[in-house]
Amino acid sequence: MHPTLFTLILCCSLSPQAHGHPIDWIRNKLSTTTRPDSSSWLWGWAWAADGSVSVVDRSPPLIYPARPASFGMELSDPLLGYVIPLSSFTAPCEHGNSSSSYPFIPDPVQGCPDLCVTGPHQPEPSETWIALVQRGGCPFVEKARQAQRLGAKAVVVGGDSDSPDILLNMYSEQGASDVEIAATFIKYWDYAELLALISSSNTSHAGLRTVSLLLSTEYSAWEWYSPIVTFVVILLLPSLLTFITLLIHRIRAARAAQRDRAPEDFVHRLPWRVWTGNGWEKHEAVLQTAEDPTEEPSEGPNRDLEQGAVVPSSSQDEAEDEPSWVDQQMECAICLEMFAKGDRVRVLPCKHFFHMSEVDEWLITKKKVCPVCKADITRPLPHHETPSHAHDSDTPHDDTSPPAPAPTELTALLPSSA
Repeated sequence: MHPTLFTLILCCSLSPQAHGHPIDWIRNKLSTTTRPDSSSWLWGWAWAADGSVSVVDRSPPLIYPARPASFGMELSDPLLGYVIPLSSFTAPCEHGNSSSSYPFIPDPVQGCPDLCVTGPHQPEPSETWIALVQRGGCPFVEKARQAQRLGAKAVVVGGDSDSPDILLNMYSEQGASDVEIAATFIKYWDYAELLALISSSNTSHAGLRTVSLLLSTEYSAWEWYSPIVTFVVILLLPSLLTFITLLIHRIRAARAAQRDRAPEDFVHRLPWRVWTGNGWEKHEAVLQTAEDPTEEPSEGPNRDLEQGAVVPSSSQDEAEDEPSWVDQQMECAICLEMFAKGDRVRVLPCKHFFHMSEVDEWLITKKKVCPVCKADITRPLPHHETPSHAHDSDTPHDDTSPPAPAPTELTALLPSSA
């Protein structure tokens, strides 16, 4: 929105009592602004209202849609008067008879100056009469000035045959504060019908054929607020679109991250072991039964602090065919600490060991892959697949014992004291 219009609307809304009717005050400011070439156009674009032109001496009345001009008097109340075409009593002024010169070709039909009264009949200045002209030849504001100079209280401008079904917003490219009469625009076909009614009318005024017209303007509540709403929409729409775009991106990213994480109950069901100092004590994590969810876990060393009771592995588990490097893992690849006596470690499907609290947090909140071999823990490994390991030179094991790599991205999961 034009900054000048927004400033005027703001000032008007803050102190409407000081300036009377807000629309009157804004229109006066726009007509006397220092930028007359754009103010009237802005008023016509932002505050265009609807109106009507009614032939009231017909039954039923003939009503034509109209569009009030952005300049001239605002019709707060309907205006009733006799409509008279300027061409019925005026003609181009002879050279030297005009009080001023205009860069237009005088035309009584189009109401272009400079026109002078010709013939014995002319409207009486004391009567309320409305001038009728056609579009073209000169600016709209010049037509209004010419009608005002001849004594009309309003002017009706008809369209042309090039655009017969269009209602135009008449505005002034220059200052129009001197125009004090109302101006309105009607379509070409309505203008032609109005001319035909005048030519066949039995009513005369000051010896000129005429009909009675009622001009009215309808300002809806929307026109009061439409510029403000337009400003708010223009201001907030980019921010709203940006917010929606970011929100969609965050939702998609959250869903993608959720797909990359392992379910918490799945992680807690993975087997775990305890380092006794001489070897590994194997355990299988089990959840409490659904029949008795309040059942207390069993006491003793074989207890899963997170999911309930655990039981030692059977002889079948001990006899499971595992690579020789599995039981020789002595270091956690996440915290780079050697396993101490009593440490609980989580055994992933790929047979890599990690401290239980550290790897559980990694799998549940970050990625569902092994920190070492990147195997997806939610998918079973084929029987012929075995993660490869290299010899750890820091530990006194045979050539088949693997070293534990140290991915730096996992160190963020450790507590500050680690």
